[in-house]
Amino acid sequence: MDKEKIQSAVRQILEAIGEDPDRQGLLDTPKRVANMYEEVFSGLSKNPAVHCETVFEEQHEEMVLVKDIQFSSMCEHHLVPFIGVAHVAYIPKNGRVIGLSKMARIVDDISKRPQLQERITKSVADLLMEELDPVGVMVILEAEHMCMSIRGVKKQGSKTVTSAVRGSFRENSKSRNEVLALISK
Repeated sequence: MDKEKIQSAVRQILEAIGEDPDRQGLLDTPKRVANMYEEVFSGLSKNPAVHCETVFEEQHEEMVLVKDIQFSSMCEHHLVPFIGVAHVAYIPKNGRVIGLSKMARIVDDISKRPQLQERITKSVADLLMEELDPVGVMVILEAEHMCMSIRGVKKQGSKTVTSAVRGSFRENSKSRNEVLALISK
């Protein structure tokens, strides 16, 4: 990441909006923004598939659900945040399970880049299907988008919900309904 280039661009933005980048309160703003961008876009330099490399053999072929995984991302259309929770469920095949924290790490790595909520949802589901070859995967994201809350339509508190349903969750409404019931508890 070219932090010097980011700092220069932020300085130019401050000037373009009519601010004085040399004003006391803004002196370190370009540096702070560059540091923030390094953090919020850290997923650009990561491969989330690495979190599926360690697989445990456990004779468990029932649903595994990690819900309320907090995440944040940056809307690629406006470069403002959207913040929410992810619910990730899968049914292992042949006892192949991953550590629970790995599902949260996958969500983090995929969300820490300029994104669309729809793409995060699909990417998490597709990665788990590819890497684990489970019976099924279901991913649901709920998020508030600042591009809708603080600008434009200005609807604070509105949430966007997206889902990706793969394998047995798509084919079996009982399994899908079980996930939905557990998430709503």
